[in-house]
Amino acid sequence: MLQVTSFMSVPPMLMKIVKSSLISKYDLSSLRNVGCGAAPLPMDVGESAKKKLNCNLSQGWGLTEAVPVVMTHASYSPVNSVGIVCANTQLKVIDVITGKELGQNEHGELCVKGPQVMKGYFKNPSSTADTIDADGWLHTGDVGYYDDNELIYIIDRIKELIKYKGFQVAPAELEATLVAHPKIFEAVVIGVPDQEAGELAKAFVVPKDPSLTKEEIHEYVAGKLTKYKHLHGGIEFRDNIEKTPSGKLLRRKLRQSIAKN
Repeated sequence: MLQVTSFMSVPPMLMKIVKSSLISKYDLSSLRNVGCGAAPLPMDVGESAKKKLNCNLSQGWGLTEAVPVVMTHASYSPVNSVGIVCANTQLKVIDVITGKELGQNEHGELCVKGPQVMKGYFKNPSSTADTIDADGWLHTGDVGYYDDNELIYIIDRIKELIKYKGFQVAPAELEATLVAHPKIFEAVVIGVPDQEAGELAKAFVVPKDPSLTKEEIHEYVAGKLTKYKHLHGGIEFRDNIEKTPSGKLLRRKLRQSIAKN
């Protein structure tokens, strides 16, 4: 009988695996490797999934415009890293506002250059100029950093960053904090407009335990993150959170639902 030895996943899928009791009812001993992509994978979710599935787990990162590989997994990569830069590929991190090149452990936009980078968007020179600068660097739109071992970490998309009173808040960091709570099954965070602050972080939460309260969540976040990263936009409980067929969270639909109200 043929058995599954590897599969590709996305963070929401692994979050469900970690918090599901169904896994213990099946024989998954043939599983050797799990790959994860499409969004940043929280460290605690990755470690829990790795332990529960008893297999190797690695993240990948790339984009169509880089056809599509930029990073490759290293044997020493922690589960929250997407690995090291591929051969013949260059990477730099720049400040999302000033464009200044940043150093190790400084968060900014990832830019790449290499033989796999596209020449441009077909018959769309303006979009090409917005994405590839005069020096040939492809601006990925992803926020991340590299550490002292040149391992790369993805934080979020630039367009997803919440601008709160001049501070940049990554929804993925808040979501990772929330799903680590034992009473939370799933969570997604978006920015909601605010005249004074610019944007406020609001969380949509699927409880795992019906006794969970909003006050409990606020206290939990306050104990984990600095004040400007708190859920100043409030919390809304949901029965489920809509996703794409590939498992990506549909923040766009949540924004639309808020705009209608």
